[in-house]
Amino acid sequence: MPDQPVTSTTIAEGISRISWALQVQERGFLDAVGTVSDAVQQALASHGRVEVLIDPADEVGQRVATWSGLHREGTLRGYVEGADRIVFARLASDAPVHEPAGFRALLNSFLPRKRAIGQVLIRDTSGRVLLCQMTYKKDWDLPGGVVEVGESPQLAAVREAEEELGLTVEPGPLLLTDWLPPWGGWDDALCLVFDGGVRDTSVLEEVVMQEREIRDVAFCTPEEVAERAAEFTARRIASALANVGGGSTYTESGS
Repeated sequence: MPDQPVTSTTIAEGISRISWALQVQERGFLDAVGTVSDAVQQALASHGRVEVLIDPADEVGQRVATWSGLHREGTLRGYVEGADRIVFARLASDAPVHEPAGFRALLNSFLPRKRAIGQVLIRDTSGRVLLCQMTYKKDWDLPGGVVEVGESPQLAAVREAEEELGLTVEPGPLLLTDWLPPWGGWDDALCLVFDGGVRDTSVLEEVVMQEREIRDVAFCTPEEVAERAAEFTARRIASALANVGGGSTYTESGS
């Protein structure tokens, strides 16, 4: 066992990296938290930042780090002989954990975050649906995209329609909340489809496609939607259409 249960090493100006012996965690969780918390405060007395790298498989170590007031910042991939390490850190300027703002910030650093997608369902007077052919995938999809940090899904759908197609859309009510499971390297996500209203087919003449993302745009019949869109996208569109004028519902992968 090392002379000190927790070691602190200055790795750059104003930055200390701490580590603790396995025996610290074996003494009991609350005792470990107290030991590490004291070490963090001591290091912060002479550093602006204190950090620790934790093995993703070490769940106890991760809990000790967060209970000691260290914010989860991200993952260093392949950091140690090809193995990942999770970075936890605390800044001298961070609000104290015992204060509401400090506690919320700590929780926000490690609680799950889910990707959200906002889309709009625009129809023509014949009931066809406006679809976009993307440059980065072969399937067609509704106008829309990923919600940015701090942005509402409804505003994201409107923003994406304007950026991708140059169209101004007045967003209507929410038609569908569709959960998308992990797929093809993507994490899971929530897709929210809003009513984009009915437009005359002449609106296609107003479209200014963002060349980097949009290859083509067209109003499509249900049969054409099934042919051009991925199966789960076609199910989502069918579910959204069924809710026009009748409220919203929840699906998983369109079903």
